[in-house]
Amino acid sequence: MKDFRGKIAVITGGGTGIGRALAQQLTAEGCHVAICDVSAEHMAETKALCEKGAPSGTRATAHLCDVADERQMLAFRDAVMREHATRHVHLVFNNAGVGGGGSLFTDPREEWERTFGVCWYGVYYGTRAFLPLLAAAPEGHLVNVSSVNGFWASLGPGIPHTAYSAAKFAVKGFTEALINDLRLNAPHVGVSLVMPGHVGTSIVLNTPAVLGRPGPKEMTAEELRPVRARLAQRGLPVDALSDDQLRAAMQQMAEDFRDKAPLSAAGAATIILDGVRRRAWRLLVGEDAKALDGMVRADPERAYEPDFMQELRAQGHLALTPEPGEG
Repeated sequence: MKDFRGKIAVITGGGTGIGRALAQQLTAEGCHVAICDVSAEHMAETKALCEKGAPSGTRATAHLCDVADERQMLAFRDAVMREHATRHVHLVFNNAGVGGGGSLFTDPREEWERTFGVCWYGVYYGTRAFLPLLAAAPEGHLVNVSSVNGFWASLGPGIPHTAYSAAKFAVKGFTEALINDLRLNAPHVGVSLVMPGHVGTSIVLNTPAVLGRPGPKEMTAEELRPVRARLAQRGLPVDALSDDQLRAAMQQMAEDFRDKAPLSAAGAATIILDGVRRRAWRLLVGEDAKALDGMVRADPERAYEPDFMQELRAQGHLALTPEPGEG
């Protein structure tokens, strides 16, 4: 699919980050888009940006949808068909994601399953809902966003990272298995597995609202205690900080993750769309993703040892990666 003009694209998690950047770049080329998100406010911002930069006649629609709820995903599909007056779509980006649920020991089961539900079932339900519409198009492409945590289940030796990693591993295996399934049953539909490293998105800022817990500014002193303990365990000098200073530091960490990333969301979206044009199935997004992939492949037994992360950071990668539960 070399040209996106006149095509119809579906993007989950389109309110911010890579989803927003994909919507902007696609509409700028004259591609009609339908985005979904759990934040009406963020989607309204994305829709306005798309309409401002798109050629006349290009449509952008926004739909409230929790991707972890299959009924809502099916309702989203039906709304896309109705509002775009179509029986097919050409592009589907299963992009929505959330952090959290790092530990089976210290994090609530509900948070773990919520994270897994968005990051895995959101991709599965999105594929189930829209695959028939992709198959009905003359040409189509499915894009599933995994992560470097889909082949490396860690943020470093001092941080448990189970729910997100388990979900992203599932997305990776599912998408790779679809390569043959599509070749056999819908050869005109391509598929891409996206594995970003540190990309400048609002995932750390947005995660608390999705998980139903307070962000840094709203956390009580009691809620700050386990966070303070985790940060101290990681060697960060938090003992001398007041609660208000700790809240401000946590907020700054989340904003730095977005604003000081080595690759912007727009840069990631460009890499992804170029991969779709090439019909490439495996997309490592960012130099850190490429470096990490090479290191894990070269010595998988060492991937979870402390010196592995030290070597990675010595190369200048993942220096600003915070614990998702701290945002």
